[in-house]
Amino acid sequence: MRLLTVAPRSAVMPIVNRLWFIAAHVLMFALLLTASSAHATSRVKDIAGFESVRDNQLVGYGLVVGLNKTGDDLKKIGATKQSLLGMLERLGINTRDDRLETDNVAAVIVTATLPPFARNGGRIDVSVSSLGNAKSLQGGTLMVTPLIAADGEVSAVAQGQLQVGGFTAQGAGATITRGVPTAGRIPNGALIEREIDFNLMKLKALKVALKNPDFTTARRISDAVNAFLGTLASVPLDAGTVQVRLPEAYKGTIVDLMTDIEQLRVEPDSPARVVIDENTGVIVIGDDVRISTVAIAQGNLTIKVTETPQVSQPAPFSETGETVVVPRTEITVDEDKDKRLAVVNAGVSLQELVNGLNSLGIGPRDMISILQAIKAAGAMQADLEVM
Repeated sequence: MRLLTVAPRSAVMPIVNRLWFIAAHVLMFALLLTASSAHATSRVKDIAGFESVRDNQLVGYGLVVGLNKTGDDLKKIGATKQSLLGMLERLGINTRDDRLETDNVAAVIVTATLPPFARNGGRIDVSVSSLGNAKSLQGGTLMVTPLIAADGEVSAVAQGQLQVGGFTAQGAGATITRGVPTAGRIPNGALIEREIDFNLMKLKALKVALKNPDFTTARRISDAVNAFLGTLASVPLDAGTVQVRLPEAYKGTIVDLMTDIEQLRVEPDSPARVVIDENTGVIVIGDDVRISTVAIAQGNLTIKVTETPQVSQPAPFSETGETVVVPRTEITVDEDKDKRLAVVNAGVSLQELVNGLNSLGIGPRDMISILQAIKAAGAMQADLEVM
């Protein structure tokens, strides 16, 4: 007969705690490796697409009816009136001799995107935007509107109830507007009438088009494809295109090849670049931006004029004095004497560059001027793009 010996609780707990400690650290290390790998690499489908597999833009002109006195003014917008008369005539109603004074109709532009491989009878979303002086499209219904492609052919027909996110409320003394009440959407509001003729099975080779053309990224994609296929089937044609010949193993199954290529992971490369939007003061600095050793000083001359006029009054019951306003002006000049030169060493990282500029105590507007001056001095090893 064997006896089962149970260790004391005080002896078991340190072992359990140690196992939990080791497991937690192993899990944390695995998560860090996964996060680092996911951050460093991207799927091919996220940085590139396949040539000829593209969307098609559609546009049309139509009328929205059923508005609550928020439509176009027919006296000022002649196109809306003519369109309304034409639509009524097509429905067998002659109103040429009548006065149309309705304000429940609005002329609109209808846009949609026809996705690749869309089939007849499918539905797509449409966007509707006012063309005249309508105040709101809330509650409106889009009448039948043909949507044409770039070749002038009707590819879809739109109609339906609008969904408008914005609104306008007006009273006798105030008006409030939230969002854009003159634009809306119709989910699944267009019926596809014409397919784009394209057959993948006829292709002998695929062309991968990069969203951000770059020679290094193109070569990395080509190397990843060749490593996956085990043959030299891929070659970069230029900075934005990688050509992949169809291997024998994928004959008749080109979709499988496209799926496998999309899931390959590569590390995209990009040139060092600083993008500046002077209108909004937005600055975006790329990770590879480097600065040569420079000394930077920033200062502004600020003149502040403060007016505090005082009122001088005569003594009580005085018959000779008069009340006058005596000006009192205070002028303060700030020459930023406490600002000093700051040295930015060569080859600093993005974080060091940002920290150095922030240490000067400057705002985005002044930082834009400093970055432009650094580029003009030839100390910035990056492209400077001003939007």
